[in-house]
Amino acid sequence: MSVSSRRRRRHSGGTRRTQEERRSRTQARLLEATMECLVDLGWSGTSTTEVARRAGVSRGAQQHHYPTKMILVAAALEHLLEAQRMAYETAFAVLPKERRDVTGALDLLWEVFRGRPAKALMELAVAARTDEELRPLCVDLNERILQTIAETFEKLFPANTLPPDFTDTMLRGLFAMFVGLSIQNALDHDARGHQAAVLRQVKDIARLIVPEPGGPAPDVAPASAPAPEPAPEPAPDGETGGAPPQRPATTAAGAS
Repeated sequence: MSVSSRRRRRHSGGTRRTQEERRSRTQARLLEATMECLVDLGWSGTSTTEVARRAGVSRGAQQHHYPTKMILVAAALEHLLEAQRMAYETAFAVLPKERRDVTGALDLLWEVFRGRPAKALMELAVAARTDEELRPLCVDLNERILQTIAETFEKLFPANTLPPDFTDTMLRGLFAMFVGLSIQNALDHDARGHQAAVLRQVKDIARLIVPEPGGPAPDVAPASAPAPEPAPEPAPDGETGGAPPQRPATTAAGAS
């Protein structure tokens, strides 16, 4: 191969990498701008024109990457889910060792639920209730978020020995609670501290349920019901039911 051919190949490879980098940067700006629009303007106020303006790209470039609003939002949804998962795991990993436990994990999760990406996802979930076109995109959104939470829980607490059914129900309850709390927080920013009080109690309960690293697993199996007492034998004819009459107790000294 000639020197000029090698140069052309190196130049061609460098051009492709540059084009891919530009493409990735443009897409990232569009997806971030979509999230910002959903949070600031809601679903009805989000448009491809506004997204392109906020991203600083031309309408032609936006349509080249994401031809329709629905395609753009679908890509933004995937971007948000993956970005939140990675950000959460990274944030947990850099926590001080003494905070790398279930309470630290819950504190971080609450931060995630109050963040702008979570608000964008919430906006999509609420809008999908009445938007026939958006609904198919979001119909499994809750399950996907729950799956991410469950997978992250297993990664952060690999020594966990809780029964799978119990863990699934526990995480579903936690997810539902945090959704409700985040809606309240979006309205009042916890001005009276009610959401913080709930979070404190949740962490107190979680410490009893989720074992500390290296600690014994808690017993969360349902307690067995006590055995039923045998039914009393039917009384003979002419006698009333109930316990037989007790004979007076005697002692050795009082025996005749």
